[in-house]
Amino acid sequence: MDLGLKQRTALVCAASAGLGFACAEALAREGVAVTITGRDGARLEAAAVRLRVIGPEIRTAVGDITTVAGREAALTACPMPDILVNNAGGPPPGDFREFTDAQWQAALNANLLTPIALIRAVLDGMIIRKFGRIVNITSASVKSPIGMLPLSNTARTGLTGFVAGVARDVARHNVTINNLLPGPFATDRQVAISAAASKASGKSPEEETAARAAANPAGRFGRAEEFGAACAFLCSVQAGFIVGQNILLDGGAFNSTF
Repeated sequence: MDLGLKQRTALVCAASAGLGFACAEALAREGVAVTITGRDGARLEAAAVRLRVIGPEIRTAVGDITTVAGREAALTACPMPDILVNNAGGPPPGDFREFTDAQWQAALNANLLTPIALIRAVLDGMIIRKFGRIVNITSASVKSPIGMLPLSNTARTGLTGFVAGVARDVARHNVTINNLLPGPFATDRQVAISAAASKASGKSPEEETAARAAANPAGRFGRAEEFGAACAFLCSVQAGFIVGQNILLDGGAFNSTF
């Protein structure tokens, strides 16, 4: 299927590795000119080198996307994106009683306020051009909260509520906003979660990882390229009637009829 994205531009946040990189890679394969962001310049450039094998129009914007300076760098490198993929590292796991006010504020800034700021920066241009695709990488925890992730549960659910309203307001302009909700994927994030779980269970992180993968209905963790492909489709011309949705990619872990 031709996704109709050739010569489009995309800004993909936190894309030096993991799910962000997978989204950038899938878009590059569709002929999109992609700008990727990341905090580590060397790591980001290494990711760009890999992407340029697929598509030559790859730019980088070094900086922390959760800061004003990082967002300015990203929007300078890609001032009028047709596609925005919002992504930022998830906050640490733990007991909500032990987190400081600063940690709560950091989680809200990274996973709620930062994507809102970027949406605000690019949305009106998309409306004028009559094409826009915004995909927010959130978490399966907005459907089924995870006890050890109270910071993530709170911030990402707030973003879900924001998107539910705004997405309906702009859909008539061929601008869509949707959320992709990853469950367990084989990324560095899962390593951190397994390490936290091992402290409570007494099992090794490797045992926790194996048990969690086996417990999933699919019998495994997701592959990053599967996530990237879903993101690319949501950005396609064919996905213009998908508006304000929370799309789970979790191997069937969330059990619900609706």
